[in-house]
Amino acid sequence: IGEWMKVIYGMVFSLVAGFIIGWLMVKLVEFVFRAVPRHKANQLFVVVQDVCAAMLSFLHGSQDGQKFMSIALLGIALSFGMETSGDTDFPLWLMILCSLAISFGTLIGGKRIIKSVAMDMVKLEKYQGVAASLTTVITLLVSSLTGMPVSTSHCSTAAIMGVGASKNPHKVKWSVAKDMVLAWVLTFPCCGFIGWALAKVFMMF
Repeated sequence: IGEWMKVIYGMVFSLVAGFIIGWLMVKLVEFVFRAVPRHKANQLFVVVQDVCAAMLSFLHGSQDGQKFMSIALLGIALSFGMETSGDTDFPLWLMILCSLAISFGTLIGGKRIIKSVAMDMVKLEKYQGVAASLTTVITLLVSSLTGMPVSTSHCSTAAIMGVGASKNPHKVKWSVAKDMVLAWVLTFPCCGFIGWALAKVFMMF
């Protein structure tokens, strides 16, 4: 039950904390840079975005990467007739393989997701993008340190919603946001059922 609750806590935290911290973070950025000329601030924001991108890449691996590697390690153990792997250390080749898989998936589908979240749902200025990135870094870091499994895309999307809504709630296309939340909600029961069905099929052999 405890492990299941961590999943629920993680989902709620990533959405609620991402939205609230995003709302507050953009207010903080606006306050700190209120007297700085926009063009100079934008130059700094570009650099900060690059730093945030590197941090998010690392934290993305610390969250989503661990899930993929855990499933792969369990599959390897089962293929050798073991009930569990009995080990929490991932081999280097598995880390590299999962890193390449995540990178390739982001390369293929990332552009469409970015368009849906950062263009169709709400359009952000540079300082708002920095606030959203910093918020995502914070939520992922807290989740990783506390052991809550979360989705990087959930954290990022919730942060962008909060940042966009803080400026003007009417600027956010809530119809797009509603479709995303619906997809998130349906993911859990659908994946659970598919996993249960496949397990039943595999156990027949």
